[in-house]
Amino acid sequence: MDRSTPDDIVAEAEAELESVDWVSASAAIASISAVGIALGLGLPLLSVIMERRGIPATLIGANTAVAGLASLLAAPLTTPIAQRIGVRLSMLIAIVLSGLSAIGFFVFTEFWTWFPLRLVFHFSITALFVLSEFWINAAAPPGKRGLILGIYATVLSLGFAVGPWIFSQVGSTGFLPFGIGAGVIFASALPLFLAWNRQPTIGHDRRKGTFWRYIFAVPTATGAVLVFGAVEAGGFALFPVYGERVGFSEAAAAQLLTAIGLGNMLMQIPIGILSDRVRDRRTLLSFFALVGLVGTLFLPVLVDDWTLMAGLLFLWGGVVAGLYTVGLAHLGSRLSGVELASANAAFIFCYSAGMLIGPQTIGTAMDVFGPNGFAWSLALFFALYLILAVARLFWTKSRS
Repeated sequence: MDRSTPDDIVAEAEAELESVDWVSASAAIASISAVGIALGLGLPLLSVIMERRGIPATLIGANTAVAGLASLLAAPLTTPIAQRIGVRLSMLIAIVLSGLSAIGFFVFTEFWTWFPLRLVFHFSITALFVLSEFWINAAAPPGKRGLILGIYATVLSLGFAVGPWIFSQVGSTGFLPFGIGAGVIFASALPLFLAWNRQPTIGHDRRKGTFWRYIFAVPTATGAVLVFGAVEAGGFALFPVYGERVGFSEAAAAQLLTAIGLGNMLMQIPIGILSDRVRDRRTLLSFFALVGLVGTLFLPVLVDDWTLMAGLLFLWGGVVAGLYTVGLAHLGSRLSGVELASANAAFIFCYSAGMLIGPQTIGTAMDVFGPNGFAWSLALFFALYLILAVARLFWTKSRS
């Protein structure tokens, strides 16, 4: 006879709610992080090979830009595909397609063939990111969502760092770098088999315009990732140019980028834990935007002191990356099921849009205003998002 009291039942329910499905979370994190290694290896590899073959920089840029186009195309299509055939099968197909296209870059040497290969490769990679992040969010209970996503962001950052290191060791000649990249991608399927019966279920949403509606459903989250995508893509691409124009050597500028990467990697778990303890994650996102704004405005002041700038960029890199981690956690706290899957696709779409907007805006600002245009354009992104985040906070309070 069951002698459980109502208090016991409530306690058991709360414990179940707060338990983490570590098998599912670990499988999704391991899978997408392996893909991160392949991306970290493949992106510089392809650029170096095109440069060695005498491809003009404009065409190299055009080929690279196909990645952004593929991401924008994949984001709204991924959830409907996963609804039809399931999350795990969709991820396995994406793994196979991305692995085969990675080998295709070695097999097909004519430059025009790299455009459809880029399209297939990055379409598949984007689908993997959308579904992995949905799976991770679904496996994380509300009280530990920030922690789980912090672990995810840390491991993914480590994967992106390992990729370039592999490239530095194996070089760009022969099949080996392509074989390693494809092998790592194919290996990312192994964790999925370990969690084969734990895939999250995506229901069906019969409302029209589902994907586009979710771009604005949680604007503080999608706005955060759009700004992060713009700052990450534009800042990392143009920081070496900025460093040279303000007098840093190539090595010194590269070391400053390393400081940003270390801050990103080391601070995401503490930031994730902190986000689990705040009542409203939008407060934390507003603070991150403020730190980003102040930090960028201080860049022109610290150009004469490399050590101080490195310290600033370490903290700045970690806090600004929190826009992605906490933005994703905020999204997961607001939605679930098919709504979360569609919103996660919109989240990745906004990140990709930011990656297209950022480099163009920052580059134009540097041409118009000189080196300081780098900091001012970054500050503009943070200022606009800060206004949005604070306005949403006050709007919510006024309604309650």
